Amino acid sequence: MLQSLSHHFKCGSSFGLFLSHSLSSVSEEDLTHFRSFLPKSAVLTDAEDLIPFNEDWLKKYHGNSRVVLRPKTTEHVSKILKYCNERRLPVVPQGGNTCLVGGSVPVKDEIILSLNSMNSIRSFDPHAGVLTCDAGCVLENLEVFLAEKDHIMPIDLGAKGSCHIGGNVAANAGGLRLLRYGSLHGSLLGLEVVLADGTVLNEMSTLRKDNTGYDLKQLFIGSEGTLGVITGVSILTPPKSNAMNVVFLSCDSYDQVLRTLEMAKKRLGEVMSAFEFLDDDALGSVLGHMSNLVCPVEERRSFYVVIETSGSNKDHDEEKLMAFLEEVMGDGIIADGVLAQSETQFKDIWALRESISESLNKKGAVYKYDVSLPQSRMYDLVEDIRKRVGSQSLITCGYGHIGDGNLHLNVVFPSFEKKHEEILEPFVYEWVSKEHGSVSAEHGIGYMKPKVLHHSKTWESIRVMKTIKDALDPNGILNPWKVLPEKIQ
Repeated sequence: MLQSLSHHFKCGSSFGLFLSHSLSSVSEEDLTHFRSFLPKSAVLTDAEDLIPFNEDWLKKYHGNSRVVLRPKTTEHVSKILKYCNERRLPVVPQGGNTCLVGGSVPVKDEIILSLNSMNSIRSFDPHAGVLTCDAGCVLENLEVFLAEKDHIMPIDLGAKGSCHIGGNVAANAGGLRLLRYGSLHGSLLGLEVVLADGTVLNEMSTLRKDNTGYDLKQLFIGSEGTLGVITGVSILTPPKSNAMNVVFLSCDSYDQVLRTLEMAKKRLGEVMSAFEFLDDDALGSVLGHMSNLVCPVEERRSFYVVIETSGSNKDHDEEKLMAFLEEVMGDGIIADGVLAQSETQFKDIWALRESISESLNKKGAVYKYDVSLPQSRMYDLVEDIRKRVGSQSLITCGYGHIGDGNLHLNVVFPSFEKKHEEILEPFVYEWVSKEHGSVSAEHGIGYMKPKVLHHSKTWESIRVMKTIKDALDPNGILNPWKVLPEKIQ
C-alpha cells in the first residue's frame, strides 16, 4: 500500500482517462443480482421513471443511467457497492438532486444510488442537542422534528424542502446560518459511510470532544460522494431561539451595503444570525415570479439587505436592533427599512431572498457561479460580467451570503449554449483567482468545475486529493468524472 500511495503521489497520471477505459456497463445479469436482495420497488429501470434522476434541477446536466437503486438500509448500500466494485460498475450517489454543479447526476450510464428511501430519524438527545438520522432525511423534515424539541438545524437552505442531509454533508452546504453556527465541519459529530468495497465505516460519534487519532469524518464532508456513500449523520443542533427578528433594508450603493454590514457586526454582534444581500435585478426577478410577494419598502433601490437576529431575550434583542436601525438610518447608510411585525411578514421577507434562484430558473438558462471573495470586491465581479455580456443576457444579478463573503453570480441566457459559456468561462474563474478567492464557496465542484480546481488549489494539494481518492476507491467507481480534474500536473 505504501508503495502504491507513493507511486500515485508522484506520477500525476490521467485519472479520468483511465476510468473511461476500465468501467463496465450494467447488464441484465447485474439487475438480476440487485433484485435478489432489494425490494422490487427499489430497482427502477423504466425509462420514464428514470428521467428525474438523470437530469439536474437546472436542466443543464443530463445522464443516461439505465437503472436507479433505492436501498432501504446501510446493509443494502454495502452489498450494492461491494458488488459494483467487483464488477467495476460506476455509481452516482444521489440525495435530493438539488446540486447546482452537476455532481448528483450521471455523466454517462452510471448506476444511480438514490438515498431517498433511507429517511429515518434514529435518535435525539435533548440534553446534548445531538440528532442522529439516515442520510436520506429531507432537511425541512428534520427542521419540523426539531422544532417540537425546541431545537433547530445549524444549516438553512433555500432547497430545504427537497435536499437531503446526506447530500448537504457531501457538498459541505453552507446556507443562511453559517454566519452564526459555522460550517458543517464544526457541526458534524459523526458519520456512517460505506466505502467503495462495501466496508461500513462507523464513525457515528455523538461526542463533542473525541481526540483519538485521525478525524476521518472530515474527509467525507465536501467529498461529493467520490470517497464513500454517506448513510448516517450525527449532528449538533442549536437550541431554538426565544426571540427572532428580521429586517429588510434598502441601500443606494454597494458601499452602503458594506457599511451596514460593518455596523451590524459592531452593534448586533452576538444576536445576529444572518446577513444577506441582493441587488435590484434579483429582487425584480422574484417579484415578477411570486405574485403573492411585494417589495417591503416604498421605493425600489439598487441594493437590499436582509438581517436576522435570534437570541434568548426579546426585549434585549429588539433594543439592540432598534438602536442599530436608528444609527444606520440617521447616518444615511440605508435609504429605508422594514422590521417584520408578524410571522407572515417574517416569512415573506425571507421568501424574497430564498426564491431568487427559483425565479431566475423560470426565466431561462441560468449560469450560476458560487464563489468566495473579499467582501469589498464581491460586487465588482457582477459589474464586470454585466459589461462583458452586455445585452446578450436576459438578467445578470448578484446576491448571497455577504456576511461570510459568498457571492452568487447568476447570468440568465435564453438557452444553454457553448457560445454563452465561452463568454463567462474561464473569465469568471480567472477573475476570482486574481482576487485570491475560491471558485466554489458552498456548491462544490461536481462535474462543472474539476477543470478549474487549480484556480483555488495548488497542484500539490490536488495530487494529495488524488492519492486519497486512489486509496479509498482504487477502481474509481464512486461518482467518476467529478471533483478531480482528468489531468493532474
